[in-house]
Amino acid sequence: MDSYLIQVNGRGDHAPLLDVHLKTNGNNISLGKVKSRKPRWAVRASEMSKKTFNPVRAIVDSMKVEPNPKKAMISLSLGDPTVFGNLPTNDEVTRAMKEALDSGRYNGYAPSVGYQSCREAVARYYSCPEAPLQAQDVILTSGCSQAIELALAVLANPGQNILVPRPGFSLYKTLALSMGIEVKLYNLLPEKGWEIDLKHLESLVDEKTACLIVNNPSNPCGSVFSKSHLQKILAVASRQCIPILADEIYGDMVFADCKYEPIATLSTNVPILSCGGLAKRWLVPGWRMGWILIHDRRDIFGNEIRDGLLRLSQRILGPCTIVQGALERILHRTPPEFYHNTLSILKANADLCYAALSAIPGLQPVRPAGAMYLMVEIEMEHFPEFENDVEFTERLISEQSVFCLPATCFEYPNFFRVVITVPEEMILEACSRIQEFCEMHYQGAEGAQDLECDK
Repeated sequence: MDSYLIQVNGRGDHAPLLDVHLKTNGNNISLGKVKSRKPRWAVRASEMSKKTFNPVRAIVDSMKVEPNPKKAMISLSLGDPTVFGNLPTNDEVTRAMKEALDSGRYNGYAPSVGYQSCREAVARYYSCPEAPLQAQDVILTSGCSQAIELALAVLANPGQNILVPRPGFSLYKTLALSMGIEVKLYNLLPEKGWEIDLKHLESLVDEKTACLIVNNPSNPCGSVFSKSHLQKILAVASRQCIPILADEIYGDMVFADCKYEPIATLSTNVPILSCGGLAKRWLVPGWRMGWILIHDRRDIFGNEIRDGLLRLSQRILGPCTIVQGALERILHRTPPEFYHNTLSILKANADLCYAALSAIPGLQPVRPAGAMYLMVEIEMEHFPEFENDVEFTERLISEQSVFCLPATCFEYPNFFRVVITVPEEMILEACSRIQEFCEMHYQGAEGAQDLECDK
């Protein structure tokens, strides 16, 4: 009969040793001394969490500055149109939500991709002869941010790269890096109304490029691409066989002298995942209702991408069911005057802001054509006491209590972004303070040279 003897030796802080002997068929066999595991707490944050980095938060949180206590704070930094109460959503939108809640029909789980009827409603709303859609082409998500996350996750693997605009929405980089996906930044051209530098874009493509992100209308630029420019973008994607992730959350939010073209309506062969939602156009960002529209007329995505999106959607089991219950009515009963009135306010604010800032020495605003923003170039050579846009905007807060986001947040130094959703009187007051600030710190060519010599 086989037998074994285990002798435990150990004292104090030393881990115990197991002295193991086996007796088999009368023979003693020593397995030697084996160190046993002493349980210890060793809880560490995951590698994914360590890779997750939001440049806006990192820069803003590092701005240790207090506003001028003698002046009320005016924040032109947050892309939330509801903050000041001057842009409420439409009564039809809130009525649809109340009816969905009161019905008691939307308290349970929905399919992870959304209720079939809701997907049909979105498909009907966005379908057109140039880019037809059916319910199966719609994935409902928890806001446009999750739509972008799912689209990235289904198109790109760790070690691959994606092409992202500069300046561009910081979430693309935040999501990609957390997934182990490399980000390559292609340039937008302010002198051409923020069109894409197409040669630079195409030069970045390699065998590891998984997708191209196109944001139109643009955050942070407020630009809107023309039909011809979108066709040139599609030509690059077609030549390089790269799918497009279209961030179109500001779709249709363009000013009267401009036309919005969904990129999918112009594509003959490039497959596109278009991300959108209720947040901006319907002025309800907190309701977290977004969607992915799958445009794949050549069947390049095939079932694999659709199945992948389905599986990825099952991680959180879909967006809020009450908002889903209201979605069809929101899409199809919101009156056209609501959209028109919102855009009229944004256009008036944009014109006011652009005119006021254009008159300030040392600043060069770029006229927006849509969305909720405009970008302003700081001619840093005329403000030599500031090292960069971050320092410029910090001092603007401490002296004038006006907060604009430095465009370093968008990988584009020496600019700042202005949000144009604030009330008109606040726009005027903010621009007046910015003018006072610039006049105080502006140096002409000679003065700037003198200051440089003194450093």
